[in-house]
Amino acid sequence: MKIAERGNPAMRSWLDRQGLKLVAKPYLSGAFATQQLLERLTVKKAPLRELTAGYGGGINSGPLFRRVYVSTPEHSVPFVGSKDMLVADLSSLPRLKKTDAESSSLHYLELQPGMTMISRSGFNAGRRAYVRPDMGGYWSSEDVIKVTPDPSKIKPGYLYTFLWSRFGEVLVRGGVYGSAIRHIAPDHIEEIRVPRFGEAVEKEIHELMEEAASLRASFQSGVNQATRDLFETAGLGDLLDLRWHEQGRDLGFAQRGVDTTTLRALNFQPRARKILRRLGEVDHVTLGEVCAGGRLRTGARFKRVDADPAYGVRLVGQRQAFWARPEGRWISLEQAPDDVMQQDETVLVAAHGTLGDNEVYGRSILVTGSWTSHAFSQDFLRVVSGNPDVPGAYLFAFLRSEAMFRVLRSMSVGGKQQEYHTKLIRELPVPLLADEDRERIAGIVREAYRQRDAADRKEDRALAVLEEAVVRHAGVSPD
Repeated sequence: MKIAERGNPAMRSWLDRQGLKLVAKPYLSGAFATQQLLERLTVKKAPLRELTAGYGGGINSGPLFRRVYVSTPEHSVPFVGSKDMLVADLSSLPRLKKTDAESSSLHYLELQPGMTMISRSGFNAGRRAYVRPDMGGYWSSEDVIKVTPDPSKIKPGYLYTFLWSRFGEVLVRGGVYGSAIRHIAPDHIEEIRVPRFGEAVEKEIHELMEEAASLRASFQSGVNQATRDLFETAGLGDLLDLRWHEQGRDLGFAQRGVDTTTLRALNFQPRARKILRRLGEVDHVTLGEVCAGGRLRTGARFKRVDADPAYGVRLVGQRQAFWARPEGRWISLEQAPDDVMQQDETVLVAAHGTLGDNEVYGRSILVTGSWTSHAFSQDFLRVVSGNPDVPGAYLFAFLRSEAMFRVLRSMSVGGKQQEYHTKLIRELPVPLLADEDRERIAGIVREAYRQRDAADRKEDRALAVLEEAVVRHAGVSPD
């Protein structure tokens, strides 16, 4: 049970500002305390609408429209929704028909580097993300509010940092309305008052955030390069551009040699079997052989026991594992099984879910660097190499590919919630390149993840500089 802080009790005046609603959440969340702190700032504060420029005054979202998805890159554009804007790896985004995107009714949904995206509906309503340099030419959905800063009035990185901070969290989410489905409208945030701390502070914050965005773009480029390098070196370049949906549906096929392993038609999917045949044509070892002496299984189910962050560990589930910055709950490590913590270069594959193309089921992440301090739920297949010549970073470059996403899904068993057939997973062929090729590809992945960790540190430093400026100009003790 949450209780109010002794040193910061709810005030009678706060009830008036809420229309005398006796709902505890705003007071226990610290929202009112944060608002009070911002009101004490002695610096100038400008409404958000005065700091933006562009279509709709620079704060806009799109209309409802019929989405036509296309798989060919030359006839489509990457399409970012309210969930997709949070992910670290954008390579699996759906693609919107290009002629529709560039039409007069939707052209202004194009993203530009430096914009702030705010999700405006559903579970993720009020979350913020920064448009990275490599996202130019992407389009956003109607569920994303775009805030376009006027560079002559405010630096984009500073504006995003403020909106992303705990101070912006209170102000942005203060405009959320609705019960079953939560919403934010552009006009609900345009009066947010943004404090101005002067050129030096705002420039420092902006440059930190821009450096972080560039590092995240480099991470994306690095993991894509590693996967392409692996497949091309193995002579499997044709599997990089599958055009999966252009191959026709798997209807009316016959399968010989069926045994007691499985009788499910999906497990003999012709398009997936074609990929497996190609993998079998090159030098390879099975995933089971690679993981002999390591680990190849999902985690143990366990009861979550919540803990204070000072004494617990962040538990990351399937959805948030693919976000740039996870926000999972904090649990007691003492009350959890040992396998919630992962060793360096463990590959985690989302192992429970449904078969929608935009679901995470079948997607992979690599646990390395700062992410080894997180705990992970049982809903992942733990892939730990037992062979030092086939490192986890190399396995990740292979398993994150679109070809493996399709193959892993063809190995599904279950009803509504799918999971992997253990025997089929162990028999998955893994291309075995020369030692120097494996080490080169693993090195590219490791460098990409170092850049991702560096981006996190840059963002944390930007938030710290903002926090210091707020505390200094609010006339309160840093404690």
